[in-house]
Amino acid sequence: MNRYTADTFFNGRIKVKQDKSGYRFSIDAVLLADFVRARPKNTVVDLGTGCGIIPLILALRNPEARFFGVEIQPTLAELAEKNVRDNLLKEKIKIINKDMRSITVEMTSGPVDLVVSNPPYRKILSGRVNPCLQRAVARHEIKINLTELLNTAGRILRTAGKFFTIYPAERTIDLIAGMRETGIEPKRIRSIHSAQGTEARLVLMEGVKGGRSGVNIDKPLIIYKNKADYTDEVEKMFCP
Repeated sequence: MNRYTADTFFNGRIKVKQDKSGYRFSIDAVLLADFVRARPKNTVVDLGTGCGIIPLILALRNPEARFFGVEIQPTLAELAEKNVRDNLLKEKIKIINKDMRSITVEMTSGPVDLVVSNPPYRKILSGRVNPCLQRAVARHEIKINLTELLNTAGRILRTAGKFFTIYPAERTIDLIAGMRETGIEPKRIRSIHSAQGTEARLVLMEGVKGGRSGVNIDKPLIIYKNKADYTDEVEKMFCP
């Protein structure tokens, strides 16, 4: 039996295989990819790349940039490499199967322009830990915690390089404090709401290594216009 599902996105321009019973990416990855602002010739690192969905989306939108996806779990790293090959992006995206804490600038041919991460949201002792290891590592701080992730980002970013992430709204203060301790100054924040009039459940955050203080608060991002349909803004995120 085939253990993978095969899905297409962006009018068939991205093909993604995912483990039927393992970790599967959510809309959070699409929201984060849309929030990232890459430029031609940028070098971009995705920390905790999973099946490689974020580099795949960003490479489609930024064909002149170069990407690295770092993934500690061998089965997911292997799947990410397969997705890169299937999308004919071997020349654009390199998957690194390592603990992100061991990543150095030598592995990325020097300091990078952008670091992106959709990290585990929950502390190790908070809530039920999924019995599936892939899902547990993706959701709980089992292999990496927020401080270690930010230290990695700060270490490999060039001065004035940018960091992008998505994180639970209830942990916003932890994220801001951690970024500042690492020398990454928060510069742009956008709250994410399931529907109009609901509390924020997530935040998108952009920071600049060595940046000056001062932050912009973007308008809220609303996911659903009714119980079943995405808002027009979110629908456009699934377009090339």
